[in-house]
Amino acid sequence: MPKMKSHSGTKKRFRRSGTGKLMRAKAFKSHILTKKTTKRKRGFRQETEIAAADSKVVNARLAGR
Repeated sequence: MPKMKSHSGTKKRFRRSGTGKLMRAKAFKSHILTKKTTKRKRGFRQETEIAAADSKVVNARLAGR
């Protein structure tokens, strides 16, 4: 049986930090930016850790299971 492939979309959206946490980009940064404050938009630049509830699924997709 051939090897399982990692999920390509998951590879593009998540990365593992140096300490092993799964990181994701923040939402709401793509459009309708004029009404959002500069401080709020600046906050969207930082990555954040994914929720514990989602980590099982994301780990499985990255591992190719």
